[in-house]
Amino acid sequence: MKLSQVKNRSDIKNIELLAKQVVEGFITGMHKSPFHGFSVEFAEHRLYNKGESTKHIDWKLFAKTDKLFVKRYEEETNLRCHIIIDNSASMHYPKMVNQDLENFNKIGFSAIATASLMEILKKQRDAFGLSIYSDIYEYYAPAKGSERHHRMLLDKLEGLLEKTEARKTETYKILHEIAEKIHRRSLLFLFTDMFQDNEKEEALFEAIRHLKYNKHELILFHTYDKKLELNFDFDNKPKKFIDVETGESINLYAEQVQENYNKQVANYFDTLKMKCLQYRIDYVPVDINEGFDKILIAYLVSRNNFA
Repeated sequence: MKLSQVKNRSDIKNIELLAKQVVEGFITGMHKSPFHGFSVEFAEHRLYNKGESTKHIDWKLFAKTDKLFVKRYEEETNLRCHIIIDNSASMHYPKMVNQDLENFNKIGFSAIATASLMEILKKQRDAFGLSIYSDIYEYYAPAKGSERHHRMLLDKLEGLLEKTEARKTETYKILHEIAEKIHRRSLLFLFTDMFQDNEKEEALFEAIRHLKYNKHELILFHTYDKKLELNFDFDNKPKKFIDVETGESINLYAEQVQENYNKQVANYFDTLKMKCLQYRIDYVPVDINEGFDKILIAYLVSRNNFA
């Protein structure tokens, strides 16, 4: 779902309403996509698992979709999810202007994506928890499925849209702490821009591997602004570039370094992808300007595989 498709919302702080619009638009789009077979009946059905009883198969839905779905019940909870959000200073880039839908930064995108995931999880009657970190472990809520819990997490997500102080984050330390808190087998989602000192790269992946202990499944949503952070697409005027976490700055013409910058960043992205493949982590690069479909599709595919 493209950001421009969400109409009549100049204030992005009503996260619940926006998340509902994102999910509704996504479900509508599924009718025309290869993922239609997952069905839009999120709350009432789940995919049939080979070998289980056929007693509760919905044969009417089978006639419509040519897929086997099982009817579900109010008390059934199929999945535990935990969503982890990097709230470091670099995630608040680029600067949001007037907080409208065309000016998401990485943290705003991650907050709306998380709220959208929670909206689907609620429809599925699955349990979900939340962790937020920067230079400290800011917030932890265990996985639950109640409406009160949902409201509490939405309120926390809205708070992420506020400005943050410049903080140099050592992600790997916090991820170890989070891994120690999640004991029951869960589907984990991590939103981060993966900015880390080169010498800490191996430590970061060791921490990410720690998240997979106890038979967890992990999806890494590598969140970035493609135009600015990958392509380095700035006009060729002298600019002062400031590291939002350390405060260090440099004056230069973007064109002078763009080619070399592009190569180094592309190599870094390739390295991340290969590392995740090596450690059996689902790696999903997400451009914040391309909407939320990648997030929700990754959830549906992983949910089906995790069950």
